[in-house]
Amino acid sequence: MDLLPILLHDEHLVAVDKPPGMLVHRTPLAGRDERFVLQTLRDQLGRHVYPVHRLDRGTSGVLLFALDADTAHRLTGHFAARETHKRYLALVRGWTDAAGRIDHPLSRLDEEPPPQTDRGVVTTPQPALTRYERLATLEVENGLGPHPTNRYALLSLVPETGRQHQLRRHLKHASHPIIGDATYGKGDHNRWWARQLGIARLWLHAQRLELPHPWSGQPLRIEAPPDAHWRRLCALPGWRWDRAEPGLTP
Repeated sequence: MDLLPILLHDEHLVAVDKPPGMLVHRTPLAGRDERFVLQTLRDQLGRHVYPVHRLDRGTSGVLLFALDADTAHRLTGHFAARETHKRYLALVRGWTDAAGRIDHPLSRLDEEPPPQTDRGVVTTPQPALTRYERLATLEVENGLGPHPTNRYALLSLVPETGRQHQLRRHLKHASHPIIGDATYGKGDHNRWWARQLGIARLWLHAQRLELPHPWSGQPLRIEAPPDAHWRRLCALPGWRWDRAEPGLTP
């Protein structure tokens, strides 16, 4: 069994570095999937674990679990009260401004009219805010589209709210879809990058999670360093860096 990388582990909680392409737990979307983070971590630790937040199948990075029901309840409260702070890395199509915000309400579903109720809760569009900072830009001649070159950017993303697929939907709304996103992205660009790097994945990584410890109240900062995929991406010639990024900047 391949072990999940442990980022933090104490008597109350455990955080892992989730691989891209791995579902957190069994769902109807699983298809032929046989490995899930929840079951793998349970077997790895030899005890029950409680998920307290989610990452999409394609997203890699920091994923936190509680080791008991009381801790799970406290952590869920921190997330609900927005006492957690998250930072993501993303590769997107186009060049964004150096920094900015995407303030765009999101319903529970993006492409379809929202259902009238979801377990009794109205699911009309809810406020959603994402802040971003541009880390680097790249321009390549890849023959896609009407122009001789195409532009891409590496972004740092901070979601201020936690709506369904928020970062992916917000970047699509801003006309800067995340590379590798089969639902909200552009297939020709996704395929070009997969051929270029030999990696077919969603280029979204949960790099950092900050929150108070559920029992001591001490601040926790849990980080998942960019892996070999990201280092291969950033080693391509032509990147222009707006800001040095540890583990990525040549």
